[in-house]
Amino acid sequence: MRNNESAENYLETILLLSKSLPVVRSVDIASEMGFKKSSVSVAMKNLREKHYITVTDAGFIYLTESGREVAETVYERHSLLSSLLERLGVDRKTASEDACRMEHVLSKESFDAIKRYVMQLEGI
Repeated sequence: MRNNESAENYLETILLLSKSLPVVRSVDIASEMGFKKSSVSVAMKNLREKHYITVTDAGFIYLTESGREVAETVYERHSLLSSLLERLGVDRKTASEDACRMEHVLSKESFDAIKRYVMQLEGI
């Protein structure tokens, strides 16, 4: 799904909300992301059409297998990049904001190299 930052951000948000809420609804996503519910509804329609989510009649949103895969990839990138930037002395808020931008544009090759480097540092 590379190159669709908005969709990736929505999928990542759904993943994170699903870890803390019993069910995820459009209103939860709108609140978390600071968007209007109408904007979220359009995005959910697009994600549903691409088979990244399913939505029940009650409005509960669930990631499909492919949606979860994208969301977990984006979240892994965000977590690792944010953590690395913090270790380098960047404050938490800036590190998170920068990681959010970087996670969408970094090639798989570069991310994998960064991940290997960080794992070597940690002795994993």
